[in-house]
Amino acid sequence: MKNNYSVGQASSASNLTTKTTIFYFSGTGNSLWAARALARELGNTEIISMVDWDVNRHNIDSQLIGLVFPVHIWGVPKRVLEFLDQLPAMSPEYIFAVANNAGQVSNTLVQLHKVMKTKGLVLSSGWSVVMPSNYIPWGGPGSSEKQNELFAEARIKISNIVREISLRVKMPVEKGPLWQRIVFTWLYKLSFPHIPKMDEKFWVDQRCNQCGLCIQLCPSKNIIMQDEKLVWQNHCEQCLACIQWCPQEALQYGKKTPAYSRYHHPEVKVKDLLKIN
Repeated sequence: MKNNYSVGQASSASNLTTKTTIFYFSGTGNSLWAARALARELGNTEIISMVDWDVNRHNIDSQLIGLVFPVHIWGVPKRVLEFLDQLPAMSPEYIFAVANNAGQVSNTLVQLHKVMKTKGLVLSSGWSVVMPSNYIPWGGPGSSEKQNELFAEARIKISNIVREISLRVKMPVEKGPLWQRIVFTWLYKLSFPHIPKMDEKFWVDQRCNQCGLCIQLCPSKNIIMQDEKLVWQNHCEQCLACIQWCPQEALQYGKKTPAYSRYHHPEVKVKDLLKIN
């Protein structure tokens, strides 16, 4: 999905006339919302889904490139790591990243910086933006009041990020405390090879009406209907779009999710993600 925001829509970064392209990866809308918020303030910005990029090649002439994505198991998602191979051909002058997370950015942006370096790329700056959690296996997103607090804080943080981007600030990336970077980086490395098969914990209860929305939403095309039953095919990305967007709340993961509230960003609609999957 591509969206363009004219310079006339820019606010705090109205002096930023260079075209910007933001690539994002989003399962439940947090990263799409953040990409849109950045684009509105930056002006002259195009946003493109990393999922869309896989199937529709675009000519990118931007010197400023942004990467907006969720933290997955305290690290960079597989799709984002794979997408980095596309960046050298774009030859951007300034690359920034925004990693949205539920309060534990850990070593994610440091990891991104190191991986980019192996590809001859420089991550000029990287920020953490805290949003409501969408990782339902560990619980719901919190109360509406708490979610609104996080949204308000995220808007302020994004405005600050835009000001720094407009000045082409080059700075060390944001990171979690040392203990988090040690423990969670170890857990990420331990878990990463097993992510594709983590879909084995998905199951469907009696409310499923076989609407097929989860099949359409899955960015890795991991879900199929077989003999009138949903089947996951072991190439999951753990974005959780399937379980969070199910209109019947019929999809479950493990034993506890029937008791947990579903979450997707309130300003993002399912049609926004269906356009790119």
